[in-house]
This record gives sequence, structure tokens and C-alpha cells, in this order.
Amino acid sequence: MNKSLQVKKVLNNNVVVAINSSGEERIVIGKGIGFGKKQGEEIFPKQVDKLFVLRDENEQEQYKTLLNSIDEKIVELINDVIVHIRTRFKNELNEHIHVALTDHITFAIKRLEQSMDIKNPFLTETQTLYPKEYTVAEEAIEIINKSLGIHLPEGEIGFVALHIHSAITNKSVTDIKKHSELINTLMQMIQDSFELSLDTKSINYLRLVRHLRHAIERVSMGDIMEEQEKLANVLKEEYPLCYNLAWKLIKVMQNTLQKPVPHAEAVYLTMHLQRLSRYDNDDK
Repeated sequence: MNKSLQVKKVLNNNVVVAINSSGEERIVIGKGIGFGKKQGEEIFPKQVDKLFVLRDENEQEQYKTLLNSIDEKIVELINDVIVHIRTRFKNELNEHIHVALTDHITFAIKRLEQSMDIKNPFLTETQTLYPKEYTVAEEAIEIINKSLGIHLPEGEIGFVALHIHSAITNKSVTDIKKHSELINTLMQMIQDSFELSLDTKSINYLRLVRHLRHAIERVSMGDIMEEQEKLANVLKEEYPLCYNLAWKLIKVMQNTLQKPVPHAEAVYLTMHLQRLSRYDNDDK
């Protein structure tokens, strides 16, 4: 923001509706930004260091609706958390995080008050796929717990990590959750096929989970991979169980993503599966 905004309406001490020089409405969010402000007063650029401006009209309306049912203390706390996230990643966040994270944390607190515990079925995969986001999410949950004197469950760290990843990559939380759930399903299929309880901390497990993530992203974006027919024939002959399992996984990916998966993915999956099965069997 390089020009001042004019206050139109103070929603609370931390949120105001403002008008820019073009007459467009904005939601300005920041600690104490609305305190003592009156209609027509200016908000200057130097005040916006730790502030956020919602520009999208739909986001503005959703945020206004949320404010009607949320304690101002919670709003201020979540904004502090978002400032912390932005600082840790040293870049701008998609403005949707204000709506999404405010809504999610508010609902999580209500669930806690009502003794409702919602399990996070892909917590391990989230920690593996997005390690920095997970670390920052841990910090965010710790800030919330200390400030409110509560104890949000560990599963919330994973959910917040997905919101953070969404905000820094501009991907929808729905797609990110869908992909995490798919990876969880694929890893369970692998464990069942190998009749093993995989070591989630092993390097081969981490490599496979990350490979699946990149494979899903490639398929989602329609990336074309070079065919590996000769290598595929060798792997099919040498490691038939891993090769067949790779194709089972690919069929699940195709059904879930509703997109074709290049045959070359079977080659890379087979190599990862062989490495994983050999490592874990050696450790038994």
C-alpha cells in the first residue's frame, strides 16, 4: 500500500472498513488499527507495516460475517499468529488465510470447549510433506494455547500447516487436503501389501512420500514424462511384486484425480517400493 486509506467504518479495535483513493472498499486488519478511529480519518502507509489489507470483495464479506460471531480477543490473537507466519516465511501470504485460519481456529476452540476431538488422519504425511509449515504451525498453536490457556490437540498442528502451505503457494486448502488424503491411502495400501508397519522416520519412507506428492502434482498439472519402456521391462521382470503394486497405486491415483497418470510413473514408483521393502525387511 503506497497511498493512504480513509476510514469508512470501524468494525472493532483491530479491523476497519476503509476506502482507497479510487473509492474502492478495503478491509484493513491490524493490531489496534481501529482504536479511537473515526469515519473520514486516514490510515497512512507507515502504519501498515504489520497490517493486512483484504482486497477481494468475497474475502471481505466472508471476513465481516466471521467477525459477527467471534470474540475480538480471538481476532487479535489470530492476526498476531498470521503476522508470525508471514515473518517466519519472509514473504506475503494469500489474503484468504485471514478468513480460512480465523474460521478454522475459532471452530477448533469451540470443539475443544464441547470436548469434541476431531482426528487428523494424515498428520504424519503432512509433517513429512511440509516440514517447515509444520514447524511454524507448531509455533502458531503454542502461541494460541499460551494466550488462551487452552490445549488444542496435536492434530490441529497438521490442519494449520495445510492452511499455511495454502497461503504461501496460492493453492486451495481443499486440493491440498485431497492430495494428503490420497497419499495417506496410498501409503496404507503399501503397508498392507508388504505386510509391514513402515518406519515413518526412515529416509526411504520420507523419499517415497515426497515422491508421491510430486507425482500427484505432476499429474494434476498435466506434466508429460518421458517414457522408460526398457527400464520398465527390466523392473517388471526383476521386481514383479513392486511393479504390480506400483500399477495398483497408479490406478487409485487416476480414479481420485480423474486424470491419466503417465506410464513412466510406474518405473519410479517401482524403484521406490523396492528400496522401501528391502530396507524394512532387512530391519525385521
